[in-house]
Amino acid sequence: MTTTDLPPSDLHPDARLTSSRRKIRAPFVLDDSMRFYSPQTNVEALEHPRVRALTERVRDEWTPAPVPTAGSGTRLALLVPCTKYKPYVTSREHRGINGALLAAGWRPVRGYDGPVALLSVLDPGEDPDVLNTAPLERDGVVLDRFVISEPLALVPYELTMYVDGEQSPATSYDDPGLFEARGTSISPERPDCTATQRADGTWAWGPAERSAYVAMHNAMADTLSTALGRLSPHYRAIVSWVAPGLTHRSFLADAATRRTDSIPSTRMGLDGRAMALRGVLDALPGAVEILPTKEQQGAAREQLATRLAAEGRASGPGSVRAVYARGDGHDTPLGLPELTAMLVERLDRLVAATASEPGAA
Repeated sequence: MTTTDLPPSDLHPDARLTSSRRKIRAPFVLDDSMRFYSPQTNVEALEHPRVRALTERVRDEWTPAPVPTAGSGTRLALLVPCTKYKPYVTSREHRGINGALLAAGWRPVRGYDGPVALLSVLDPGEDPDVLNTAPLERDGVVLDRFVISEPLALVPYELTMYVDGEQSPATSYDDPGLFEARGTSISPERPDCTATQRADGTWAWGPAERSAYVAMHNAMADTLSTALGRLSPHYRAIVSWVAPGLTHRSFLADAATRRTDSIPSTRMGLDGRAMALRGVLDALPGAVEILPTKEQQGAAREQLATRLAAEGRASGPGSVRAVYARGDGHDTPLGLPELTAMLVERLDRLVAATASEPGAA
């Protein structure tokens, strides 16, 4: 039985529409034409007018605006992943990261100018500035945050809600991501779908999906390389905070990083031959620091086990792995306090280096 012979499923675009719309928080709304559920639709997304307009703008034109209060004039860049919910700042993962930055003394350079309705996502006592998309400043150093996204490649935080007064494409789309292991990143209604359904109802990619994955992956790496290469003179350092095992890390990784982090370097294509995956660091060696490291991840799991035990929660190896994978409520480990403390520490060192030894990293 071919995929086109299969009856309609919950993976058909019509069946997914309601779920996609729920991922966009009011008052923003989904652009129904910006739903990219499979590697093939991701490749096609590159030519979507709204995707192309924002991608080209950031790649070729956007530059960080001056911050008059920044004493040293030094800027740092922080790259974080896209998220299920939009705007990205409303996700628990980003709120965990941003909350840690605020607690460490980073403050927005201007007041919150997003919709008041978004404040309803905050937990009691949570600082509303976790939703602020303005650059952050501390001790005269400015921190610009960016989101790595498929299909948008790189989105400055300041363009994640609005672009030129209109709803941003970054708050208008649904792309569950290029994850074969989840068994849902396919488009079974397409005539070029070569995925096969497993006994448990999930799907395994076929050669068409794998080939489209490589094309999309490398397109994202190339756009990121061009954008970051152009923007890098503005920044003392570019730090990425990306989860192991996810595509955002692969978009950045060079061959050495792939070996260290066990990231695949090839995928099999339509003709059965291996197709190489490339990353930003292949084109721009040393341009981006990829965190958290394996050592940081191991230390965070140990600290998490200690915290769980102190809180009277199950703290055996299996429990720690499960809580770590879910981020203890932050969706991914990147928002865990045990890990965000390590991100803050790295940024602290960069700020201190600016104060004591201009030019040092």
